[in-house]
Amino acid sequence: MERLRDGMPDKPTTLITGDTHRRFDRLQHFVKKFGVVEGDVMIILGDAGINYYGGYIDDPVKYSLSKLGLKLFCIHGNHEMRPEATGRYKETEWNGGIVYCEEKHPHLIFAKDGEIYDIDGHKTLVIGGAYSVDKYYRLALGEKWFADEQPPDETKEYVERRLDKCGWNVDAVLSHTVPYKYRPTDLFISGIDQTTVDTGTEKWLGYIEERLVYKKWYAGHFHCDRNIDNLSIMYGKVGRFMSDADLRFSMI
Repeated sequence: MERLRDGMPDKPTTLITGDTHRRFDRLQHFVKKFGVVEGDVMIILGDAGINYYGGYIDDPVKYSLSKLGLKLFCIHGNHEMRPEATGRYKETEWNGGIVYCEEKHPHLIFAKDGEIYDIDGHKTLVIGGAYSVDKYYRLALGEKWFADEQPPDETKEYVERRLDKCGWNVDAVLSHTVPYKYRPTDLFISGIDQTTVDTGTEKWLGYIEERLVYKKWYAGHFHCDRNIDNLSIMYGKVGRFMSDADLRFSMI
């Protein structure tokens, strides 16, 4: 407990991890090992999978997550519905930015792309979404695929307007996929013709990254844990937000 709390057992902390895809054993094991206090927040970098069906069939998952004792702050991925598309969420304010939340599930918060939040004193930009390389495989199996998985032009324009207002200077970025130059090409799925993959989101994030002054960038999507420059791709590991301390916790 002290290693997580820096010797302050009642101090809330903000944690961060990668995709969960509707399987939350990683969070359950983390809570069992470290414990939680009121006010703890866990950031999930997309593909949480909580809004997969978009209706009442998702409710058991939402209720079960309340037992963790954590507030989850979720970025939009490409294997889930956008919360605003479900028709079940209302916009509200959290830490200086707009989020989506349901009154009966206050422990679940979903970020709005382009918002800038104050997270533990760090000015934090959120940009969700990505292209699904398994799109046609999922469609062939009759599984769900979401046509609005990538940020549309309106969202990109909104992001850039927000950055204009803050002088293109933030402390942290939370995205689902990565800027183009940081793609882990060694992990690309064999058998997929990369010329058919839409990299528009990654290229746009690359433009953002080149202009932006930032301290740390976090992303998920690629199911790996690695650090490159000031960017961390996260999956099985859980870390403390904006900290280099290694909690030595991973479920890969």
